[in-house]
Amino acid sequence: MKNFILLFFLCSFNLHAESFYDFKYKDTSGNMISFETYKGKVVALVNIATRCGFTGQLDDLEKIFLKYKDQNLVILGVPSNNFLSQTPEENKEVGNFCRLKYGVTFPILEKQEVIGDKMSPLFKWVHSQKGFESSIKWNFEKFIIDKNGKIVDRFRSLTNPSDKDFLNAIEKNI
Repeated sequence: MKNFILLFFLCSFNLHAESFYDFKYKDTSGNMISFETYKGKVVALVNIATRCGFTGQLDDLEKIFLKYKDQNLVILGVPSNNFLSQTPEENKEVGNFCRLKYGVTFPILEKQEVIGDKMSPLFKWVHSQKGFESSIKWNFEKFIIDKNGKIVDRFRSLTNPSDKDFLNAIEKNI
């Protein structure tokens, strides 16, 4: 019984996160990333896909990451296969695709559900934040999280990362 309780506690850690900094997820290489390391940084959280018409946004996201990473910007890519199965690859393949095709150096987490009954705890948290309750409609929705771990802005898929409104949201929070 003790083992069951311990296992339940460990498996549900992310389920009851009260803060963005409470989360821990593996990247596509299997390395654990604690979001606590992002305290004091601005984070652009983006649900990504490998076979989507918006996949080219990875290129602009990487350029922005390189431009602002020394000013404490982090971009977190979160692959999802929720929309027309546009990320069918396994986690390691997703990471390799992002690195080799788009030169991505920012963290890419393991695949997560961003909508529906199996939505990951991270995206349940996103949708529990006041003003950000509406569902993600497609790949490449972008959430700006300020230095205090609060979501301050959201950009839908059609907003390219090079768009001045997206860049302004990053710059005013850095």
